[in-house]
Amino acid sequence: MAGETEAALEQLSTAELHDRAVGYAERHLDLKFLWSLLRLIPAAQAAGGDEGEAEYDIQSAKGLIWDALHSGEGRLGEALRPLFIDYLRKHPDA
Repeated sequence: MAGETEAALEQLSTAELHDRAVGYAERHLDLKFLWSLLRLIPAAQAAGGDEGEAEYDIQSAKGLIWDALHSGEGRLGEALRPLFIDYLRKHPDA
């Protein structure tokens, strides 16, 4: 859906936003976006009330990679929703 409006992106589920943003980044090897996602996951988990998971992720790159692949789910996905919308706004062909 190229050229989507802000309102159209807001109507998508968090899982759809995640899948489209991460899928686009994977297809275009956009490591900058994927790295920003990885950096934000611990703070998003803490904001979502999962401080134990946030501490673990700070210590474990393996945990961050797993989280990036599933970051469109649950409270974490909701906390990262603005990142997905911003990324998709910048890449309307995603």
